Amino acid sequence: MTGNNKRKEALRAVKFVFFSISAGLIEIVSFTLLNEFVKWPHWLCYLIALVLSVLWNFTLNRKFTFHSAGNVPVAMLKVAAFYAVFTPATTLLEHFLTEQCGWNEYLVTGMNMALNFVTEYLYDRFIVFGKTLDTDRSAKKEENAGQDPDKNE
Repeated sequence: MTGNNKRKEALRAVKFVFFSISAGLIEIVSFTLLNEFVKWPHWLCYLIALVLSVLWNFTLNRKFTFHSAGNVPVAMLKVAAFYAVFTPATTLLEHFLTEQCGWNEYLVTGMNMALNFVTEYLYDRFIVFGKTLDTDRSAKKEENAGQDPDKNE
């Protein structure tokens, strides 16, 4: 991996962190509002909050982190496949740890968010957007702007 590619990947990871933080804020605020005011079961509050954060995170990361011009429905189906496994597993974990073990619901939600952060980055980077990285117009403009015009002669 060249120095330029290392910088590009580092910047990609930093962007993912910041967008994930914003998605995490959406998740925890929506979870808190539902948990404290609606008084639904913890697992349902978690599930709704997770869906809201996923939609936010997918939209921003597709455009600004992975610069993908790939087929949006296909990418969304891949993300849906990830969450078809992740969501039931962590919803059951949320329910078990809070209801059966008496753990604090905010601690468990935080643990699930950390697990989501790590696994989603790897899945998005290599599976969802792996073949369509840097294919949108803004990525191509950045790539062309970084080229030395004297080398093209």
